[in-house]
Amino acid sequence: MTQRKVAIVTGASQGIGAGVVDAYRKKGYVVIANSRSIKQSDDDGVVAVAGDIRDREVADRVVQIALERFGRIDTLINNAGIFIGKPFTDYTPDDYRNVMGVNVEGFFNITQPVLRQMVRQGSGHIVQITATVVHQGIAGAPAGLAMLSKGGLYAVTGGLAIEYAKQGIRVNAVAPGVIKTPMHPAEKHALLDTMHPIGRMGEVSEIVDAIMYLEDAAFVTGQTINVDGGRHAGRW
Repeated sequence: MTQRKVAIVTGASQGIGAGVVDAYRKKGYVVIANSRSIKQSDDDGVVAVAGDIRDREVADRVVQIALERFGRIDTLINNAGIFIGKPFTDYTPDDYRNVMGVNVEGFFNITQPVLRQMVRQGSGHIVQITATVVHQGIAGAPAGLAMLSKGGLYAVTGGLAIEYAKQGIRVNAVAPGVIKTPMHPAEKHALLDTMHPIGRMGEVSEIVDAIMYLEDAAFVTGQTINVDGGRHAGRW
């Protein structure tokens, strides 16, 4: 009997994460879905594991459940993230700890044990959700901690792709612009539309489409795809 493929998705309860879970289920994968307050659904192909990815014990539990129940991990989507936009001198130590804790420490906590398993398997695919602001800052929209944390994920994507290429593991990233999710209230949408050359915010489905492309693109590794309405290209 053919083993079912298994994906782990962090930040899976809403927005991009929830869209990614749905897409992998439609692709026939079993999904281990993590977020701080996620609840188990009626879909027995989705295993909800609640907890804060900043806690190494939570990350280890996610991996352990995947292996105990299904014996493998084929894909990891590092989607969990926090964004706090304010002038750099206004950030507090708590802001720093929260952003770096989820965006960087959370990435480290889950990616390290997943990579160990993928090395044992001789195959796997990891995708980070970074941010297009890493490439193109915007006057009047400060995002220093996003640049600091997501910039690290952008850099490590290429490094890990090279480090693990010969072991059958691909590592890529998707860098969204501003995406229409519950994070952005409707009254701000008109302003946020203007932050993209195309003239609108992105849709969750457009980020999911990029991830699904990378999933099937067996000759692509070390790549960051900007899904940002052209923002990364420069001033407009």
